[in-house]
Amino acid sequence: MSEQNSGRRALVMALVVSAIAGAVAIGVGLRAAGGDADGAVARVAPMATEEYGRRLVAHTAELLGQEQPDPNLRYINSRLNCGSCHLDAGSEPGTLTLQLTDEHFPRFSGRSGTMTDIEDRINECMQRSMNGAPLPMDSPEMIAIAAYLRTLGAHFGATGASGKRVSEPPAFKTPVRAADPEHGRRVFEARCSICHGPEGQGLLAGEARSQGYVFPPLWGPDSFNDGAGMHRVVTAARFIKARMPLGDATLTDDEAFDVAAFINVQPRPGMPNLDRDYPDRTTKPADNPYGPFADDFPLEQHRLGPFQPIDAYYKALKAKK
Repeated sequence: MSEQNSGRRALVMALVVSAIAGAVAIGVGLRAAGGDADGAVARVAPMATEEYGRRLVAHTAELLGQEQPDPNLRYINSRLNCGSCHLDAGSEPGTLTLQLTDEHFPRFSGRSGTMTDIEDRINECMQRSMNGAPLPMDSPEMIAIAAYLRTLGAHFGATGASGKRVSEPPAFKTPVRAADPEHGRRVFEARCSICHGPEGQGLLAGEARSQGYVFPPLWGPDSFNDGAGMHRVVTAARFIKARMPLGDATLTDDEAFDVAAFINVQPRPGMPNLDRDYPDRTTKPADNPYGPFADDFPLEQHRLGPFQPIDAYYKALKAKK
């Protein structure tokens, strides 16, 4: 066991002691120096491990970002939180909820061409949505986040019907046309800039960037990179239609589609080796914005649409097999 992992495991153990003693400063315990105890996470009270996982999802930039005091915990280069998209630390039902994560894994990932589990998916997000590095599989952070996600499923199963009710507009339907970033710019200025800023750089949670954002940056160095799922126009439009503007999700399909395009033509960090994604290129989504592809549609069409002809091409290709 590495010294840094041993110290952080001891740190999590400190949470258990704090919980038993009725301490109220859990956050202080999470940031405290670890010591050299080698108690295994498996022996930690589940509540403490899951609470650490919840905090990592809710306060990712502060706990795992580049201003984290411990250099061994600086895993992400963005200043986003997982909760920037997975609202209420993923516990809110609806689009991008994390409540059902445990039901979805293990599963095959076309992007990696392999069977993946929850831990693999966490690291995909770390490298893409958070523009960072993968967590070691045996680290307290990985164990805590995975435990928290699995616990959300158990909580969901024990929740009554009213707690599972989703309050969202009708699901997004992709318009049969190419997205229009210029129209999207106008939608952004009218409906999105009040929270995300006129230049899409978000609203900081405090004076220090290390504290992350109340409303996340949508492009630029602090945002997700070009390998993230949110960099796909249809994926982004589905989330925007369902959730944005926050508390007033009233955009039309066309508005959500175009504002997603506007956001995704803006500069953002690049992820290396994207050409290695989707070993079977026929499994690439129609709106995947980078090649190579198993078709002859232009790159611009993969980025902005129309997507229906691409979907029809692969549907026909699959039918021939």
